[in-house]
Amino acid sequence: MALKPPKLLKSPGSLRNQLLRWLILPLVALVALNAMSLYQDALEAGDIAYDRSLPASTRALAERVSVRDGKVVADVPYVALDSFETDTLGRIYYKVTGLQGETVSGYGDLPPVPKNVPRSDLYPALVRFYHAEYNGEPVRIAALLQPVFDDTMRGIALIQVGETLDARRALSRRILLGTLLRQALMVLAVATLVWFAVRLVLRPLMDLKHEVETRSLSDLSDVDPALVHKEVRPLVVAMNGAMTRMQDLIASQRRFIADASHQLRTPLTVLKTQAELALREDDPAAMREIVRSVALTTDSAIHLANRLLTLARIEHGGGKVQARPVPLAAVAGQVGLELALPAVQKGIDLALEVEDCEDCEDREGGDGAAVDTTVQGDPLLLHELAANLVDNAIRYTPAGGSVHLRVGRRPSGVVLEVQDSGPGIPPAEHDKVFAPFYRAQATLEANPGGTGLGLAIVRDIARMHGASLALGQGEDGRGLKVSVLFAPPERV
Repeated sequence: MALKPPKLLKSPGSLRNQLLRWLILPLVALVALNAMSLYQDALEAGDIAYDRSLPASTRALAERVSVRDGKVVADVPYVALDSFETDTLGRIYYKVTGLQGETVSGYGDLPPVPKNVPRSDLYPALVRFYHAEYNGEPVRIAALLQPVFDDTMRGIALIQVGETLDARRALSRRILLGTLLRQALMVLAVATLVWFAVRLVLRPLMDLKHEVETRSLSDLSDVDPALVHKEVRPLVVAMNGAMTRMQDLIASQRRFIADASHQLRTPLTVLKTQAELALREDDPAAMREIVRSVALTTDSAIHLANRLLTLARIEHGGGKVQARPVPLAAVAGQVGLELALPAVQKGIDLALEVEDCEDCEDREGGDGAAVDTTVQGDPLLLHELAANLVDNAIRYTPAGGSVHLRVGRRPSGVVLEVQDSGPGIPPAEHDKVFAPFYRAQATLEANPGGTGLGLAIVRDIARMHGASLALGQGEDGRGLKVSVLFAPPERV
């Protein structure tokens, strides 16, 4: 099965650049939309301005329309025709239509008035405005209904005056270009102000960056949150908390290294002394005795090194557990099998008991059914916890004694108990024995070669699993009983 490469997180990039983009680009987009709106407004303004001249032209023509000999006639002089047909920025067209729809004067093919064109409310006359295309050019046309009559007839004549849109578009473009120029200058000014503002606002972050970069490797002191903005202070506080935890971690590592070097120095010194004695010894029997001592000292050093590595792994593992259901009775049984040999070698009675809870709800034990001793945790760490408790009990219990390993259910959860018949620990020292390398006086006399790390490891593993740890006396007031209580998982 092919392994997928880890997914790389995309860097958020520069804060300054993002601020500038999110401030300036929307501004430019809004200016563009505003320019389009202004252009439409300019076209409408141009239509309104130039539409005022079209009714005046239609009325001027209407005054020259009359009825003569029963016919509608338009008396338009040549000078008036010339002024209608051309303008400085375009052309003007007109058409006079009689009572029967006949063309009286002007351009007969001028586009007719479309149906449903509303009458303009801007003028008292019956004027309608509409857009059309004439000779391949767009035109704006005003149509005026003019009453005509004489003694023999009366009716309504239609006067149409249209002009090309060149002048209107030129006016709209001038308005648009002037507006765009002013808005471009405004955008440039705003972009410059935003750039300086962002640079000024981000200066405290740059100062914080400079302060952190110029610090020495050993300087893990807190950064003053007042140096940055209120919104960034939680980040600085979190960074100070991380520095504090780092200081604690470094101090813990230094203490661990110092304690470990001190504890390892003794067995290594003993090994060196024993090796030197073996080199000077000629008696084979004495040589075997020295080699046996070397083996015992080596076992003690290996045991100490393993305990040190376990403690280091637990203390510096981040305190996180990959929790999953673990049958604690099975873990205890495995530990009992692994440590049965040293117990037999010392003549110690090692017993495993799995107890059910008579007061628990939803009992699953009894009548031959297995007791539910499942807890949420890490199997390896729980195995290490049980192994340390049983190993300590065997080491400090004299030959011929007994060690009882119990797993059971209680109303408050699943409990793991290890009870021995050794010297025990006085109640006054119960809190002290969980410190690394601390050893009670009674345990020193029972096992001078101990490490003082077993209960420290048990405490850390129990804490990682949210379990409570208690020390007490064994049966009949003899020995030590260690109880680890695992709270039941929350029910949904």
